Amino acid sequence: MSIRWTYAFLDRPAGHFGRALDFWSAVTDTRPSERQGEDDEFATLVPVDPGVDACGKVQAVTDGRGGAHLDLAVDDVPGLVAAAVRLGATAVAAHQGWAVLRSPAGQLFCAVPWRGEAVRPPVVRGTRLDQVCLDVPPSAFAGEVAFWSGLLEGWESRPGSRPEFHVLEPPSGLPVRVLLQRLDEERPPAAHVDLACADIGATRAWHERLGATHVADHPQWTVLRDPAGGVYCLTGRDPETGGLP
Repeated sequence: MSIRWTYAFLDRPAGHFGRALDFWSAVTDTRPSERQGEDDEFATLVPVDPGVDACGKVQAVTDGRGGAHLDLAVDDVPGLVAAAVRLGATAVAAHQGWAVLRSPAGQLFCAVPWRGEAVRPPVVRGTRLDQVCLDVPPSAFAGEVAFWSGLLEGWESRPGSRPEFHVLEPPSGLPVRVLLQRLDEERPPAAHVDLACADIGATRAWHERLGATHVADHPQWTVLRDPAGGVYCLTGRDPETGGLP
């Protein structure tokens, strides 16, 4: 099953939806679309350049603090759903033309129709929103690696730079890659987005001026919290290629 496009969905509490839209529009140099969805629950981050396709969306959620999830765009939504279920996923909800699923470890994701998206957004001030990180409990990590490696046919599946990471890199041209991270403890799975940054310090300062707050520093990444309360990471990767320097 060929994935034709990928979206990073930022799930944020409904009461802070406007803050999330303002912040993520600013850091990705996009404008929010009109509210979309069956309950007007999400908006697309539309690139300013009309020749570029969107790959990010913000969704208002009513339970919890939110997080992130993947939308996988394909020619055949029922086919992707069937393939995912064969690999161990659970079908959660069927909608008109798209579906919600849950990975074996419990991570939500969506199968959506491909609408011709082909041109990824550019680097913005030395940064690019280009990765969804799936935070997986230790007992489920091997199973999640097998599941996502099987579902994302044609993607490069390889160990990451640290033993707790596994990378799923898409074919050239697709805008969002997947990082699986093995947690240190058993707790429910979660997800967040990562930005590739040419200069983490400069990006952190810029994001803090826009309302983000600092959470923690690590050797190759910095954790921030956006104005809507969502955690995300600035990572020291090449914004053009997504790889480590």
